Amino acid sequence: MTIALLDVHYKGTEARAACVLGDTWESDSPGRTYVQVIGTVEPYESGNFYRRELPCLLSVLRLLPSLPDVIVVDGYVWLSPIQRPGLGAHLYEALGEATPVVGIAKSAFVGADSCSAVARVFRGSSRNPLFVTAVGMELLLAVQCVRRMAGKHRIPEMVRIADQLSRGAVLA
Repeated sequence: MTIALLDVHYKGTEARAACVLGDTWESDSPGRTYVQVIGTVEPYESGNFYRRELPCLLSVLRLLPSLPDVIVVDGYVWLSPIQRPGLGAHLYEALGEATPVVGIAKSAFVGADSCSAVARVFRGSSRNPLFVTAVGMELLLAVQCVRRMAGKHRIPEMVRIADQLSRGAVLA
């Protein structure tokens, strides 16, 4: 199994998209990493963040020899109690609905508490949950997988690595 964890960091009108690949949900270091610098990105548009981030994610995914079995994004798959598509749902659609997408968000959107598509996941000793959503796989399975991810803290280790890589960190 191959799991891709994606993140994007923005600086001015540029972006840096990162992808780290793991062989299992328990992987604590990437088997491979990919980085794509995007020279021009769309401006941020409230309520339509996917328009800015989706092209960056697709750009870094094109560097992979093949699509992974599962993709994890920093954000939501679903955004409201009526399951309005978020970044993860748009990515799933753009990939032909062939690759499951799990969203891991660090903060709640208004109405997240009443949204059946959002699960709160507590990791480590943190009192702050992660907000997990999924498409192409059952939410309960996605929650179990996120709980199993390596790392003692709230943020899973591979998610942290993807974030650092998108910010320009050089991995040892």
